Amino acid sequence: MSSSYNVYNVSSVLFLQGFDLSPERAIAAFVFAALNYIIILFCNIFLLFTIVSNRSLHQPMHILLLNLPINDLLGSTALFPHIMQELLFDTRTITFSSCVTQAFFIHIYAVAAVFILTAMAYDRYVAICQPMSYNTIMSNGHIMKIISLVWLSNWALMAVLFILLLRLPRCRSYLTHTYCDNPSLLQLVCADTTINNIYGLIITAICQVLTVGLILYTYLRIMIACFQNKCSDTRSKALQTCGTHLIVFLLFECLGLFTIISYRILNISPHLRKFCGVAAMILPPTLNPILYGLKIKEIRVKGFKFFKRKVSHHNVQ
Repeated sequence: MSSSYNVYNVSSVLFLQGFDLSPERAIAAFVFAALNYIIILFCNIFLLFTIVSNRSLHQPMHILLLNLPINDLLGSTALFPHIMQELLFDTRTITFSSCVTQAFFIHIYAVAAVFILTAMAYDRYVAICQPMSYNTIMSNGHIMKIISLVWLSNWALMAVLFILLLRLPRCRSYLTHTYCDNPSLLQLVCADTTINNIYGLIITAICQVLTVGLILYTYLRIMIACFQNKCSDTRSKALQTCGTHLIVFLLFECLGLFTIISYRILNISPHLRKFCGVAAMILPPTLNPILYGLKIKEIRVKGFKFFKRKVSHHNVQ
């Protein structure tokens, strides 16, 4: 099929590989995707609203956490409507402009997720290792600088990545993936992509070294501080919070890195690449609000109180 589409053209319509499912399985997959998207929307909006509407949660850790549901909503909305349309109507076409837009926001989501988790690890490090200086270091001004750095650096890096992509001529119109991303769009190009590949590898390497390095350092220091702390309750609470954070980070890292590497492995199963690519976009937005909402006591208590108040108010009416 790919050979029929990989002809020299500059068509504004691109062809996606799709999931290759029978009609019955496609409907089942659509129902699963729709329910998953509804869960992501509900849980992340609920977490977002719980933090915003409770002044007692306007603390550095929760303000940083606020960026996670915003980013999860951005990433899942860039993917799910397209996936659901593809499954329901078996549409395997997408306009080039829509494809680039989808790819851009998917990459924004992926990089922001790692940056936000790194910022949250730094916050936990200061809270546990330097508790007496926490309020001074993590002031409102410092928090805003961290959040601005996370988003502005992300947008700048991705803007350069896609400017480099858009300058190149296309001669193919068949994407070997179920959704659009930079590596699959580069496969449509009929010019030298060396600069793009080098830039992509450099920003991937820099981001990985900075984020993984900082998280490893902060967690090593946190572990040392926890085991030196004689209060078992404080130690247990710190390890529980950090354990949740580490699970989310490792899950996203493993799936994301495998998806990136899979484009450079020739003999890898396309089905495995599809699965990991979609899983990297589905699992974190689904798990993040559940893990953080249930594990962090302050959010759990405030969230349940708000939910009960709304239910009782509705019953009275």
